Amino acid sequence: MLTCKDFLRELNDYLDECCDGALRAEIQKHLNDCPNCFVVADTTRKTLDVYKGMTAQSIPEPVRARLISALEARIRAKRGEC
Repeated sequence: MLTCKDFLRELNDYLDECCDGALRAEIQKHLNDCPNCFVVADTTRKTLDVYKGMTAQSIPEPVRARLISALEARIRAKRGEC
């Protein structure tokens, strides 16, 4: 019997349709029985569909530089660096 933790571990392959038929059937049964995992799978699938339908947009260089600087500062802060 598939657990929610097992489902989350297999979610990527399930959405990419890379898992074998037996595992796919087990996941589908779990999704039919578990509303929380169903929502996770459905929302993730819809998010991927939206993302795949978008075209890449460039970020203006000043915005990109500020973003990179902010990310680097946050990483340093998490590491305890100054």
